[in-house]
Amino acid sequence: MNAEIIAVGSEMLSPTKTDTNSLYLTDQLNSLGVEVIYKCIVGDDRALLRDTVRTAISRSAIVIVTGGLGPTEDDVTRDAVAEALGRGMTYHPEIFETITGFFTRLGRQPAENNKRQAMVIDGAEVLPNDRGTAPGLWISHPGGAVMLLPGPPRELKNMVEKQVFARWQALLPPLVIRSVHYRVAGLGESDLDQIIGPVYSQFTNPATTVLAGPGDIDVHVRARAATAEEAESKLALVAPKVAELLGDRIYSANGDSLEKTVGLLLQNHNATVAVAESCTGGLLGMRLTETPGSSAWFVGGYLVYSNERKAELIGTPVTEPVSETTALALANSAREKTGATYGVSITGIAGPDGGTEEKPVGTVWIGIAGPDRNIAKRFRFPGDRGRIRIYAAQTALDQLRRRLLPK
Repeated sequence: MNAEIIAVGSEMLSPTKTDTNSLYLTDQLNSLGVEVIYKCIVGDDRALLRDTVRTAISRSAIVIVTGGLGPTEDDVTRDAVAEALGRGMTYHPEIFETITGFFTRLGRQPAENNKRQAMVIDGAEVLPNDRGTAPGLWISHPGGAVMLLPGPPRELKNMVEKQVFARWQALLPPLVIRSVHYRVAGLGESDLDQIIGPVYSQFTNPATTVLAGPGDIDVHVRARAATAEEAESKLALVAPKVAELLGDRIYSANGDSLEKTVGLLLQNHNATVAVAESCTGGLLGMRLTETPGSSAWFVGGYLVYSNERKAELIGTPVTEPVSETTALALANSAREKTGATYGVSITGIAGPDGGTEEKPVGTVWIGIAGPDRNIAKRFRFPGDRGRIRIYAAQTALDQLRRRLLPK
């Protein structure tokens, strides 16, 4: 059984507002084995919302509409959903009495337009709202049910916990979701899909989604079934094969961040790390200290943005700041001066200026100095200044991770 969530409100189409209700609702539905297949935001447009609800009802058993239940003319949810279902609406005076009581407790009186909130779609069950004035509605129909829930998160969550969740349980057949969340570094999205696409594309259950960021890819494999055993069996058709194909490019199978994975590897080796950063300006050090307890493995670092600071750390003049020689010297100096097990350096050209034909913008050298050997590698990262810096820090972490893997 699938679900769709429609958030209503023109304010959420502005750059200052975010629909957080859908994240909460998705989590609650997933816990019951329901997959959310579509989410959208619709402005305060009655006809557009009506058509959106009609489409949602035609393909999903559970349709949740949040917001737009207030007393003003631009609160169009009740009207639009009634039209979508082909039903009328009836005024319920007892709901307005409840609304009046809510205002009385605040030392106020309701306005005449608050009566709009006492209009109920014919055949709907009223979901009382003890934290606001807008009641919710549960509307059963032959293909499933439509829920109208208030927009304020405090009201919505309270209504779901006290009234909606139990109704979902009664409506739904037993269903279980099992999933794995692989995180992958050192591989582009198209290359990854070329490797694992032939496997996951054969199945709709389990379903596989790929989400890509700079130097980092999330692969989600989700299976649905009536029992946990059946879901695990379906998951086993895809997940192990994906893991085998991707190999050590997978740095986490439980959603952990790359910095947390590196930290755990350092702990397992009883090792520490120090950094020397130029073009990333401290981003690598910030990543390494994101995880609580990182003082156990992160010693400290140096921001050597200018050539003078590089020379000061290395102890010799720097003639080629973006080079293998400088990257190795920075990593080794960071290691020696701090006493860390490993030293990691980043030096490069983040742009938008400073590139040459020989060393274009995006050229970055990453060095790693350790107890057994010192190695530096050259990379060419795409994008603007911000993306190049993110790629550089991500790749430095992944290079250190690979260095710490069992031989």
